[in-house]
Amino acid sequence: MATYITLVRFTEKGITNIKQSPARIEAAKQAFRAAGAELKQWYLALGRNDVVTIAEAPNDETMAKLSLSIGSLGNVRIETLRVFSEDEFRKMIAAMP
Repeated sequence: MATYITLVRFTEKGITNIKQSPARIEAAKQAFRAAGAELKQWYLALGRNDVVTIAEAPNDETMAKLSLSIGSLGNVRIETLRVFSEDEFRKMIAAMP
């Protein structure tokens, strides 16, 4: 499965309803499972982003659908990064001419 890091910022709606966040996290985990993906780690962050997550999904399309679905609820703004492990990086470099 592909790995993704998501940078999340609360919207005004999301921060106003911050006490509902634990339930929203659980709903996101269920949505990931239903899509054949996994929300592996969730971190509250200090700085420009409020939350950082690490997830695995079978492909970019699945992750895009999940990001759009969660973002459409209006509680967060999302930036998703496709990342590659060190092993994946080494394989890419080894395959270069």
